[in-house]
Amino acid sequence: MRKQTITKAVIPAAGLGTRFLPVTKASPKEMLPLVDKPLIQYVVEEAVAAGISQIIIITGRGKRAIEDHFDISFELEEILKNTGKDDYIRDLRKISDMADFCYIRQSQPQGLGHAILCAKHLIGDEPFAVLLGDDIVDNDVPALKQMIDVYERTPAPIIGVQQVDPSEVYQYGILDAKPALDELYKINHLVEKPSVEEAPSDLAVIGRYILIPEIFDLLEKTKPGKNNEIQLTDALNDLTALRTMYGYQIKGNRYDAGDKLGFLQATVQMALKNSNLGEPFKQYLKKLAL
Repeated sequence: MRKQTITKAVIPAAGLGTRFLPVTKASPKEMLPLVDKPLIQYVVEEAVAAGISQIIIITGRGKRAIEDHFDISFELEEILKNTGKDDYIRDLRKISDMADFCYIRQSQPQGLGHAILCAKHLIGDEPFAVLLGDDIVDNDVPALKQMIDVYERTPAPIIGVQQVDPSEVYQYGILDAKPALDELYKINHLVEKPSVEEAPSDLAVIGRYILIPEIFDLLEKTKPGKNNEIQLTDALNDLTALRTMYGYQIKGNRYDAGDKLGFLQATVQMALKNSNLGEPFKQYLKKLAL
């Protein structure tokens, strides 16, 4: 496979956020604040730190706040300017200047595979990254940067994975794979949410992918499955018959911020790392009678 630089990333953000109802009834799940930034900003910052310059966000009805967040707010900046808060203006401009943003509306929730397919005309014939906003990965080297570094050495589709407790395999896509070079696993098959007895390993797919344009043709041929959704896993399994595909074990602490408990865990950890809040928050936690 011809190696190409990865400059585009797709971030599916059209989901209904049902696990967080009722707060997501009128507010996008992706805009839930993780300390002082919305969830989706952490994912965008990870992509930019990995060298991504074009961000394609797949949105849906009621997701306008995402677009507004990454846009310039002239009215707010004017108010801040008139009150002498120029530092805030610089911080806000950093958000809108991070990358080139493009938004595509997914007309109805038809699954992750369909969301990625919506970006076909903007990706063209380039390899691209996919990042899911539910997964927050905390590491000095961003998760996607780790994967792109591997892709530079081994240009092939790559899926980010981490080991999970066997009791949790039913919540994830699980790899049937064997060890390969450079901390990679050659994927034979993906099993979606197996039982403990049926799971071929404890390597779970997390929300980071490096994909190639051929995935679009496979997604177009993929028949809707459960809930009439087009499953990315089905297309990836078809891709393994055409190309060598690898799983890469991502380094870092991963939090499922799409789950209430995972969101709280991420909030505590990110607050402790915050340069302004970390120490006083730590002292507060020590005082709690847990």
